[in-house]
Amino acid sequence: MTADTLASLLLARAGDDRPGLVFEGGVWSWREHIAACLAAGARLSARGAGTHVGVLSENVPDLVFLIGGAALAGHVVVALNPTRSVDELIRDARATDVDLVLADGPYEGTGRAVSEALGVPALPLTPESQLAPETPFASEGDAVRAPGDLVMLIFTSGTSGRPRAVRITQRKLAVPGLSLAALLTPEDAVYCSMPLFHSGALMAAYAPAVASGAALVLRRRFSASGLLPDIRRYGCTYLHYVGKALSYVLNTPESPDDATNPLKIAFGNEGSAVAVKRFGERFGCLVIDAFGSTETAISLTPDPSGPPGCLGRLPEGVRILDPFTARPCPAARIEDGRLLNPEEAIGELVNTAGMGLFEGYYNDPDADAERIRDGAFWSGDLAYMDDGGFVFFAGRGTERLRVDGENLAVAPIEAAMREFGGVVEAAVYPVPDPAAGDQVMAALVPEGAFDPGAFGAFLAARRDLGVKSLPRFVRICRELPQTASHKVIKRHLARDAWRTADPVWVRGPDGFRRLTDADVKGIEEEFVRHGRQHLLET
Repeated sequence: MTADTLASLLLARAGDDRPGLVFEGGVWSWREHIAACLAAGARLSARGAGTHVGVLSENVPDLVFLIGGAALAGHVVVALNPTRSVDELIRDARATDVDLVLADGPYEGTGRAVSEALGVPALPLTPESQLAPETPFASEGDAVRAPGDLVMLIFTSGTSGRPRAVRITQRKLAVPGLSLAALLTPEDAVYCSMPLFHSGALMAAYAPAVASGAALVLRRRFSASGLLPDIRRYGCTYLHYVGKALSYVLNTPESPDDATNPLKIAFGNEGSAVAVKRFGERFGCLVIDAFGSTETAISLTPDPSGPPGCLGRLPEGVRILDPFTARPCPAARIEDGRLLNPEEAIGELVNTAGMGLFEGYYNDPDADAERIRDGAFWSGDLAYMDDGGFVFFAGRGTERLRVDGENLAVAPIEAAMREFGGVVEAAVYPVPDPAAGDQVMAALVPEGAFDPGAFGAFLAARRDLGVKSLPRFVRICRELPQTASHKVIKRHLARDAWRTADPVWVRGPDGFRRLTDADVKGIEEEFVRHGRQHLLET
């Protein structure tokens, strides 16, 4: 049986009596884990070949068994995102040919609504209520799968637009699992609190546990305050995170013994440079913040020798290209941390050598055509490279601003904002300028009261921020809108602009002051004078 399939990695654990799954005090050996996967696959096979089963669930053992069962028996798990509306879920399920819906307790009502709209059965996820587990195969020879066989369909996070269903094959799970398994031993325990309906938890927690034989420790949903107690209770040595999770944990009360825990490695992506550094120092572990996406066509590995905030160096075949000319972008000129030539240095990360692990979107040729051009994968992610060859993230295609004719990247501005004392998280995004281009707006989540004077002084002292990078508006939020994998949905913030119930501060000649109703009226009148009022309606 080929080694680069999830099925082969699972079957390699079938005789292993060490802990394979831990959940709320319950423990399954790997032998019991694989037996449960075989039973779940058998239940799907009783319905016919190639079942597309839509799942709405928290991180519970039955979801893990279902994924393993699909991999072994040749079915497809469609990971439906329970944070989306019922109408959106119906569209997602219909687009992915779902012919059975399984739902965990909290989502059974939503599951029924989706199934009724599609005219397909809906069942609880728990096996007692499903079909009789008469196993149609019981040996390795009966479960041979090819690397390109489909195992799951996972939707992109939708931070910048419509979520798309990415084809998750046997190989697409096995390869990162084997790669990250090099960080683990069978005596380790992997903490998985990020949702398993997104690729990060599957590829950087579930698959490495299977490949290494380490125990997989599940938590229903992420809890910032629950993370350290869980790490200690279950002896977790490795955790996976996505997005802002590290920042939320860092916002919990500190204790002198925070570093007294078994954690060795935190692996994830999209953590801020500040959060990565502080988390490692506070909890005494190595934080590896890698770069990747659900498509996994481009992956960058951090380089400890590089400057703070860099993604590492470009791997073979990956280049930074001008999205309009397809020409390589020149090196960035950086002075005092400030990017001096963003117009020419910032480009799109492109895999010119092929697709990497990307197997395409499911029945979405328009989405494929948007990303794949002339045999190269255009990621939509913006970056620049310094003269030492180190790469820095500059935002996504929707995260560039044009202020007074100058193109700006949001990522360096956000990185600066996060260094202001008491800021838990920050997001920077464009709002329209009444006359032309954009203005910079920031949304901050502070620990306590916002001090506009101190914030203005902080910005004035930043040598890495030019005048055009300074925010015109600052929105103070209790939390940022985000996907279930803790990625900020900036299009929601940009849509609200300054028209929100949250406090908004506007920067004037004398610093920041609270935005008033009269200010809003004046802004909107200015849009009308310039014939750009339509921008307030989008």
